[in-house]
Order: sequence, then C-alpha cells, then structure tokens
Amino acid sequence: MDNKQASLDETSARYDGWRIVVVCFLVATFGWGLGFYGQSVYVAELHRLHGWPASLVSSGTTFFYLFGALLVAFVSEAIRSFGPRNCLLAGVVAMAAAAVLIGEVTEPWQLYAANAMLAFGWAGTSLGIITNTLGLWFDHKRGMAISLALNGASFGGIIGVPLLVAAIGSFGFSGAMNVAAIVMVVLMVPIILIFVGRPPVHSSVTVAAAAASADAPSATLIRAQAFRDLGFLSVSIAFALVLFAQVGFIVHLISFLDSVTGRDRAAFAVAVLTAMAVVGRVLFSTVIDRLNQRLASAISFVSQAVALAIIINLHNDIALIAACALFGFSVGNLITLPSLIVQREFDPRSFGVLISLITAINQVTYAFGPGVIGLLRDASGSYTLPFYGCIAVELLAAVLIMVRARDKSV
Repeated sequence: MDNKQASLDETSARYDGWRIVVVCFLVATFGWGLGFYGQSVYVAELHRLHGWPASLVSSGTTFFYLFGALLVAFVSEAIRSFGPRNCLLAGVVAMAAAAVLIGEVTEPWQLYAANAMLAFGWAGTSLGIITNTLGLWFDHKRGMAISLALNGASFGGIIGVPLLVAAIGSFGFSGAMNVAAIVMVVLMVPIILIFVGRPPVHSSVTVAAAAASADAPSATLIRAQAFRDLGFLSVSIAFALVLFAQVGFIVHLISFLDSVTGRDRAAFAVAVLTAMAVVGRVLFSTVIDRLNQRLASAISFVSQAVALAIIINLHNDIALIAACALFGFSVGNLITLPSLIVQREFDPRSFGVLISLITAINQVTYAFGPGVIGLLRDASGSYTLPFYGCIAVELLAAVLIMVRARDKSV
C-alpha cells in the first residue's frame, strides 16, 4: 500500500505524471509551432508562391480555427473512447500529414482541404487534449502540470517559426514542410508509445469511483447544463473576450510598432513579450493552485489593459518594451486559468467536457480577433481605436470573471 501511495505522490519527482508533462510539452511545441504560429508562415509563402490575395489565404486560416474549434469540443469524448495515447498519436499523425499537404498546395481548394486536416492535428496536439490528458494524471498539482506543459506552446513560437523559415530557405516550402512532418513523426510517435500508458487511479477518486461511474452525466447533458450555469458562462465569456483581444493585438503588434520604433525594435519587443509569457507561466505554476483563480484572472486582464494603454500613449522605446513585457507576463496563464477554475468549481466528472467546450468557444471567438482589429484599423486610419477597444474588452472581462453562480448545476 505504501508503494502504491508513493507512486501516486504528485509532489515526488519520480511520479510518472511528470513524464507525461514532458510529453505534453513536446506535443505543444509541435502543435503550436506548426498549427498556430506556423499559419503566419503559410500565409506569406502561399501568397509569394502563387500570387493569391492575402484575403484568400487568410480565409483558410479562419477556416482552420473554426473547424478546429468544432473538433476540440469533442476531445474529451475521444479520450474517453480511445484513450490518451491513441488520441495523441492521431493528433501527431494528422498534424504531420497536414504539413505535407500544405507544402503541396497548388489550388485554393487544396488549401482548405489541408487546413481541414490541420484542424484534426490541432485538436489532437493543442490545449484541449493536453489539459484533458494531464487531468488524468494530476489532481492536486494539476495547475503546475498544465502550466509547465504549456510552456511548449511558447517554445513552439520561439523556435518553430525561425526554424521553419530557415528550412524553407534551404529546402524550399514543400521540402521544409516534409522535413517538419518527418521530424515530428520520428520524434513524437516513439515517445508517446513509450511514456503514455494507462492513467493512474487517484485515492481522491477511488472513494466514490463506483457511484460516480454509475450516475455520471452524459457529455450532451453536461453541455446543456453548462449554458444555463452562470458560473460557467462568466468563465467562458470572460476568457473568450480576453483571448479575442489578446490574439488580435499580438497579430497586429509588429505592424503597429514598425511605424513607431522600426522593424528591429518591434521584433525585439515581440520576443520580450513571448519570453515573458514563459516567465509568467513558470512563476505562476508554483502558486497557481493556491490562488483565488478568478481574482488572479481579473488582475491579469487589468494588467493587459494597462499595458495596452501604455503602448498607445507612450512611444518611448523603453516604455514600449516594458509594456510588452507586462502584457506578455499573463499571456501564458490565460490559457491555463480556465481549467483550474473549472476544476475547483464544478463536478469533477464534468471537467474534460467543460474544458473542451471552453477551448472551443475561445477558439471560435479569437479566430475573428485579427480580422476585426484590422477592419477597425482601416476604418479609423490608426491602431488607436481598435487598441482602446481591446482595453474596453479586457476591463469588461475583468468584471465578468468575478461573477459566480450561487449553486453549481454542472
């Protein structure tokens, strides 16, 4: 019994769950590198190679986000039916296949087909699958585990795009995508097969395991109840609004800073923002399970609004870089906090379904962020109006996230 309890000690460095964290870190590195950040490379290369309008190529990216959101909503059921190992393997293979297809695109309809495959890969390598998978291995240290694993997302942005651009320069677009696919499969498939096994049964779950499995609500019922639950709505709407503003702002940041500080300093400011996302996530991971997570979310939203106000009004290089650092400090935590709030406030049996649902809602919402900010920028002639709009959205979200339901219905 002592050995069994020791094997489930989440605070022990020898606990098997920490190996799963490393696996999920690597999965996130490839998932965000090829799925999220890679989109900026695909848009530029396909426009250069084929002369297609940027709006046409960008519409493929929007399709990817929207179709991916539909798939992400069902990640929890996929894991329940096929297990985390098979779902991760399917995600890796689909992402690799999509990379090859994107490199071979010669007609616009092929771009949509490739992005459809990429959406399957994204569903199997991004936030929904990582959060659900780690939820099977962690209970008390779930926040730390998710925070550490999702540093792979930032790592994918830091090294993924530069490596992809360098590979395109050496092998051409098609060759680079083939190389990326091969590296992903050769590295990740053995790692997943070796390290991702059967999840443990935690003692906190064992006590009521039989009763829980007997009357566990269906995924359909959980979703239906969620949309009638004030606590769930306040979390999902608040984070959807913030990610709408956050993704839209980050996509347009270089364009804004380019005219203010020049391209080199703009690129440095974005690098600082990305690096601070890692720093913030690592620092938060040590205390995030003990915080009032709604209050921590509200403070994060307000800090981003303050950073945006500085960026709009102060065009001093040091102030702009400091503001980007402030904004970046909370970027990583905003994709971790929803899962921790759900874990603390809702029925544990609903965790996977609710996280998949929130992830899908967020993705549908932030898919339109860059486009809306671009339209407002074109209509007003500057980024002042859309960035002030982002500030308003962040502050509204800070109020909404503090709204709790009196009774938990999910």
